[in-house]
This record gives sequence, C-alpha cells and structure tokens, in this order.
Amino acid sequence: MVEGSPEMKWMRLPRVVLVGSGAILEIGRVCSDLNLIERCGIICGKKTKKIAGDVVREILEDQKIHADIIEVERADMETVSQVIREAKENKWNFMIGTGGGKSIDIAKLSSSKLSLPFLSVPTAASHDGIASSRASIKSSSSSVSIGAHPPDAVIADTSIISKAPYRMLASGCGDIISNYTAVLDWQLAHRLRNEYYSEYASSLSLMTAKMIVNSADLIKKGLEESVRLVVKALVSSGVAMSIAGSSRPASGSEHMFSHALDMIAPKPAMHGEQCGVGTIMMMYLHGGDWKAIKDALERIGAPTTAKELGIDREYIIEALLRAHTIRPERYTILGNGITRDAAEKLVRVTGVCGE
Repeated sequence: MVEGSPEMKWMRLPRVVLVGSGAILEIGRVCSDLNLIERCGIICGKKTKKIAGDVVREILEDQKIHADIIEVERADMETVSQVIREAKENKWNFMIGTGGGKSIDIAKLSSSKLSLPFLSVPTAASHDGIASSRASIKSSSSSVSIGAHPPDAVIADTSIISKAPYRMLASGCGDIISNYTAVLDWQLAHRLRNEYYSEYASSLSLMTAKMIVNSADLIKKGLEESVRLVVKALVSSGVAMSIAGSSRPASGSEHMFSHALDMIAPKPAMHGEQCGVGTIMMMYLHGGDWKAIKDALERIGAPTTAKELGIDREYIIEALLRAHTIRPERYTILGNGITRDAAEKLVRVTGVCGE
C-alpha cells in the first residue's frame, strides 16, 4: 500500500537494478533470473541499435531467446500502436528498450498496454524516465506524460553511457535537481488543497536531488564514476514516482515551464536542461535558495540562462505566463498564473535573462 494513502494502491518497482561497467553483458542472466524466455522485441533508435541493440540481440540469441529489433524515430502514439502490432504478430513474451528517452518510453508504454515484462537498457542518462512509471509521448504540439508500468529491470552499462555526449548527463542532473521544487510544489498542494502526499516518496526524491547538488564538483565529462552517480540518482527518482503513484515527487512547476517551452520555442533545449533553468526560477518564487541551485548547475556544466539554452528571452517569458495552464489540475507555486511584470522581474533577478 502506498504510504499515507487513504485507499489501497499497487506499488510496482524494478525487481533488478544493475549499474556498472559491462552491465549489458549480464542481460542474459537477468532474463534467466526473471524467467523471461523464447521471444522478445528490442526497441531502439538507428544509432542506439549499433551502440546497444545489436549487442543485446546477440547475447539473447546465445540464450536461445529470439529477439526482433524494431527501430523507432518518434515517441508518439502511432509508434506505440506499431510496436503493439509487432508484439502481437511475433508473439513477444517481453520487451527491451535500448537507447535514450524515446526508445525506452515507447517500449515502456507498449509493454504496459500488453501487460508484458519490460527491461530498460539506457545508453544515456539524460532524464529519470529510465526507471520511472511514466512515459513521455509526443502529441501534435507538445509532450504528455502517460502512466505506465516501471521496468522490471534496469541495466545501465556505465561504460556505454559515459561515451554519450556530456550534455546528456548534465541534462540528467538538471532533471534530478528539479526534484527540489517539485517536492515544494507537492507540499504546497497538500497544505492548500489537501492533496495526497507521501513523506516517504518526497524524502527519497529530495535525497536524490541533494546527492547531485552535494556532488556537483565530482560530475565531470568522461568520468565513469560520474555516470554511476547520476544513474543511481535517476533510478531513485523513478522509484520515488512509483511509490507516490504519480510524477508528483519529480515534476512540478519547473516541468510545466519546460513543457510550455516545448510548445512555443522554435528549437527547445533538452528536457532536463529546461527543467534545471525552471528550477532556479521556481525556487526563487518559493523563497528558497535559488542561488545554490544555480551554482550547482553551473559547476556541473548545465545551462542556467536563456542564452545557454539557445532560447530567446521572449519565449522564456511566454512560457512562464503559460506554464500554469499545462496541467491545471496540478497545483503549484504558479497558482492561477503570474503577471508579465512578475515574469520580467523573475528572469531579471535570477539572471536567467540578464542581470
């Protein structure tokens, strides 16, 4: 039962989490331990097929598990439907998502709809979707977060992830650090709207954010130990969402700001990068230590300004004005919205758009 909930809820968590150099080579043993046999589908992108998909298929074929590889280009419902058709036609017993966000999200949601086991094999650590119970799916104008089953296993090979562009790891740090304001928003909703709140889930979420902030100087390009640290934090953040039964512990006003940017900016930045910048501003609105958040992101090498995001000031302001409409049922520090004057002051004081 989810802690503190007035009614009984299912709480699904990964059964296996394997993080380390060469972890991908253990996928056959993981499948054996989870009694996953016969046939499966490997969902990946064109690049990640070469990086991990082909390796996974070769290992599974040695285990007498037939694996079909499906390359995907977009994380949308059309692709989900395509994968579901392939799964039914080929009689898959489980699915594996190998790659970044889109491959894992497609495999996660497709397997959830079919009630099939799902293994997450990330090739980058850019956001907490590698272990969460949420799938980010593109709609016509933005991304929507859809509830799904979390992976039965997370197999994160740090030797592979460390070869991904450092920007992706820094983005993952921004996504984790955003837990600070997500939890503050959740607490606010609990006090003002009597929304269900889990102390356990929020404590775990905050622990992961503090882990990254306190270790900001240790997170460096090319360091496999940095990857290990960030991946563990991403997994913990995903578990916090599973415990809560929602994305509340890791998604608040800063995520709404990011989603608004996705809708209006000609060329949005990475999800975690936008959430990191959003966290600076939302922490200011909460009256918290926004300077510490900004400092940690700077030391990691993540963006802290509109210029570093590559997004013009006008879109930052507009996203702040629209953010409260993204998920109107989710109460945050933004309330019913902020004024343009307040948005102008916010970006100026925090240095997001000029001093």
